[in-house]
Amino acid sequence: MRPVSALAVAGVAAVSMSLLSACGGDDDAGAAGAIPVTATDDSCEVGKTELTAGKTTFKVTNKGSKVNEFEVLKPDGKILAERENIGPGTSVDFVVNLPAGTFKLLCSAGQTGKGPSKDVTVTGTAGEGGDQRLAKAAADYKAFVIVRLDETITKTKAFVDAVKANDVAKAKELYAPSRVGWETIEPVAEKFGDIDPKVDAREADLKPEEKKDWSGWHLLEKALWKDGSVKGKGEYGDRLLADLETLKSRLPGLTLDPVNDMAGGAKELLDEVATGKVTGEEEAFSHTDLVDFKANVDGAKKIYDLLKPVVQERDGQLAADLDGGFGKVEALLKKHEKGDGYVSYDTVGKEDRKELADAVNALGEPLSKLAAAVAK
Repeated sequence: MRPVSALAVAGVAAVSMSLLSACGGDDDAGAAGAIPVTATDDSCEVGKTELTAGKTTFKVTNKGSKVNEFEVLKPDGKILAERENIGPGTSVDFVVNLPAGTFKLLCSAGQTGKGPSKDVTVTGTAGEGGDQRLAKAAADYKAFVIVRLDETITKTKAFVDAVKANDVAKAKELYAPSRVGWETIEPVAEKFGDIDPKVDAREADLKPEEKKDWSGWHLLEKALWKDGSVKGKGEYGDRLLADLETLKSRLPGLTLDPVNDMAGGAKELLDEVATGKVTGEEEAFSHTDLVDFKANVDGAKKIYDLLKPVVQERDGQLAADLDGGFGKVEALLKKHEKGDGYVSYDTVGKEDRKELADAVNALGEPLSKLAAAVAK
């Protein structure tokens, strides 16, 4: 979960705002039986607070002036499911697989993770759906997440070694590759809300009083590209590795849901592209945004590939639309390849950025329907 800055809301050449709307999966009619949620900058009204376990659709309408996100929170405050980037004046249908229990439904104007909420009670038993392919997909995805985090730690160790040696050239070379695994599985990592801000917070997202506690990749990015030195920054490298190891220690006990965590996570990854990579905000100093862009898309595509047998059977047109959408984005990214990586994003012109944004926009619409197809 990331706050969306003013640039992302206003957009460069109005691109960002169109992405927030299109990727939100606007649907004026809404799904039959959807529970209405009205969000403003300071309120969160829910049409029903006594719910039945299983597939649940919330129709979230943002009547405020800020980009909003809708979260379903467990009693311990952890996120069960979330839908980010609901633009002002737009509505989304958000499908969640709810277990029995008590939850908070939170609307967060400005996507700060804070805001007004409503308590809801869920009773009954969620159906398993009888499709063992989804259980296998979830198990395979968890294995993928663990492998990718291991790769992230290995590459980050090499990056941190270069930081400790104050080898600026080597550290710059290793910076973007160290982040690829993380960017691929970021929605899963964000389930542990204490880790994400420690390792991946951007300076522009921090309040003045928070900057004294800033750590992670982007602090080192700024030191490398703006200051030209990482002398004395070794402690931040060690802290980054320690936080990643903490995340690794928590993964074995993690249960992943095909609807909330996989289909929802794929949409979150594309939202990451829309609000951080296309705008050039993610890597403000290194301009390695296209590396992150590709990792986010790869992560979403991996989820879709694991769910694809079920999606093809239940909604063949959606599968065809997703195949085409991913293919278009991947083809456009290929145009910007350079060696084993990508060109610096500050060299990508407005027209090329718009072309990338339009492709993400087009993919976002069918991807927003993935959860509903999986939850049938």
